[in-house]
Amino acid sequence: MNNTKPVIRNYRKSVENRELVWIPMSDGRRLAARIVLPKTAAKNPVPAILEYIPYRRRDGTRARDEQVMYWFAGNGYASVRLDISGSGDSEGLIEDEYVQREQDDAVDAIAWLAAQDWCSGSVGMIGISWGGFNGLQVAACRPPALKAVVSLCSTVDRYHDDVHFMGGCLLNDTMDWGSTFFTYGALPPDPDMVGERQWRAMWKQRLEGLELYPALWMKHQRRDGFWKHGSVKENFGAIQCPVLAASGWADGYTSAVFELVENLKAPCKGILGPWGHKYPHMGVPGPAIGFLQECKRWWDHWLKGIDTGVDKDPDMRMFLQDSEMPAPHFDQRTGRWLGIPDWPCSGIRNHVLHLNGTALSTKPATRSVRNHRTINSPQTTGLGGGDWSAYGMGKIAPELPLDQRTDDACSMTFDGAPLNKPILIVGEGSVCLRIASTQPQAVIAVRLNSVHPDGTVERISYGLLNLAHRNSHARPSRLKPGVFYDVVVKLKGIAQTIPVGHRLRIAVSTSYWPMVWPSPVSATITIDPAGSRVSMPVLRSEKGFEPVEFAPVEHATPLKITTAMPGSDSRQVIHMIDDQATRLVASRDDGTVIIDDIGTEISYTKQKSFSVAQNDPLTSTASVVCTARYRRGKWDARVETETQMTADKTHFYLSGTVRTFDRGKPFLERSFKSSTRRDNL
Repeated sequence: MNNTKPVIRNYRKSVENRELVWIPMSDGRRLAARIVLPKTAAKNPVPAILEYIPYRRRDGTRARDEQVMYWFAGNGYASVRLDISGSGDSEGLIEDEYVQREQDDAVDAIAWLAAQDWCSGSVGMIGISWGGFNGLQVAACRPPALKAVVSLCSTVDRYHDDVHFMGGCLLNDTMDWGSTFFTYGALPPDPDMVGERQWRAMWKQRLEGLELYPALWMKHQRRDGFWKHGSVKENFGAIQCPVLAASGWADGYTSAVFELVENLKAPCKGILGPWGHKYPHMGVPGPAIGFLQECKRWWDHWLKGIDTGVDKDPDMRMFLQDSEMPAPHFDQRTGRWLGIPDWPCSGIRNHVLHLNGTALSTKPATRSVRNHRTINSPQTTGLGGGDWSAYGMGKIAPELPLDQRTDDACSMTFDGAPLNKPILIVGEGSVCLRIASTQPQAVIAVRLNSVHPDGTVERISYGLLNLAHRNSHARPSRLKPGVFYDVVVKLKGIAQTIPVGHRLRIAVSTSYWPMVWPSPVSATITIDPAGSRVSMPVLRSEKGFEPVEFAPVEHATPLKITTAMPGSDSRQVIHMIDDQATRLVASRDDGTVIIDDIGTEISYTKQKSFSVAQNDPLTSTASVVCTARYRRGKWDARVETETQMTADKTHFYLSGTVRTFDRGKPFLERSFKSSTRRDNL
């Protein structure tokens, strides 16, 4: 493990920063790029590494970029940060996530980069989250100069494995992230980049073209063509360049690493650490790793033709976590790295336990009505579940699952016997249930827990399923009340040791709030233990495994930032006794900071609130309020957004407002309203 302080490299004397480079598109638009490259590149051309995202290269990702771009440039690459059309300082509009125009623009940009006199003609793409997504999407477009991709915290299935839906259940992250994206779409360009005369016209164009993005997404509640676009699993064979995929166990995007390594015919390697939604060299919970050096090995091999041995690396390098007492945040996790040479791994066997009465047993239950068990969970079940994805590790700390005893008390549970030897769960499991519902629509959450000897309950993994989606996310079908169905719930991937003396537990609930939006009517489900079982991937042999060592964390000299006003963050749960309602409020205040080298002062706040009454799913609401302000000299731009979603039995109702201010005076305001029929949600 690597718990030492990062090694900081100063490459200022050997590299050149080109603050603004306009990259032309085939339709005449220009996209704004920042390029940091070796000073010798004009004489000795180098490959280009492209990160292509909408988060404002000038001031939004500058702190992170400073450490990464200068490091890549100092190690022989031109590092390029490109603003997607309509974001940052780029011309055009942000239409939505991952639209075809975005991918076409990337193909144009890659061709332009490859043709520059400082470029060797080879290009790589790197990115986390949005940039991880579009790295795969652009690779599937096969631009000739794109030779390799590093994709982090990404997805191959925009419907099932993104912030919108999981198991056909509507995630509240749709509103959380969607409101953030709504705010990003309303931000102005920087006058120093686009000109004092031009920036207001560009800002107005963006605001007039702005969409309430969650309302667009709610029109597609099934896995239709809207979601298939940009989901590379529709044709894994389209990706023909090598891919290094990485994510973390606390992240929401672990599944893509498994799917890419298992399905790509092009060279592909996976790294799965203990981290949240973070680059691994900044990984929290730690241990962080020297990931920039791993990228260099990848780029050197595939972009420069240097034999660095990456093609011989284990298919999967996974961090096997030790059991820990549950906590809302970990700075570090204890455990060890596994170097799994081939994936799928022959040393991992399927371990099956049956639901039998109230127990997990090696023996199946007998089929009898007397063995049936029923549950109708309070709508607030799931408060101990943490966030779908731990985005803000270090911003908002308490994002991880808590002690599961409160949620388990509102669930149907099946317990195994105390273990007489450790179990190493490595991979993605599943739970098969024979299940009936009193309503034609219902959701279930299934958790694989570890019960500690003192009674503390640690969540190991979980899965969600909208029972109307039991056979298909593209063609859901309502349940016949009282009829039993055999359904499969996929569990999120994990690598963790369950120690001696602990007991395995399966917990099933009919709600998982606030992660999941509730069904319109509270349902009671019945489980027939006969035919119900859990299948766990258990590591039984490490024969042939390879030792895993990562270099110490390195990055380039950090950006100088002055804190004008410190920020603060909080999360609280409020229980109302009179109407039995519960409200979760998460407040984030980034304070006010000044980026010293460009003189820009930035402040950002966000408050999200989810509420529901214990016994009434139709009281569910989600609301998010964001403010962002940018100041420098005479430039003073402020954006305020509010979004809200409610629902009745037949429709979802969304509203949004954006207000903008120029030097404190109203600039432009827009309001949005939308209603969409519920489609088996």
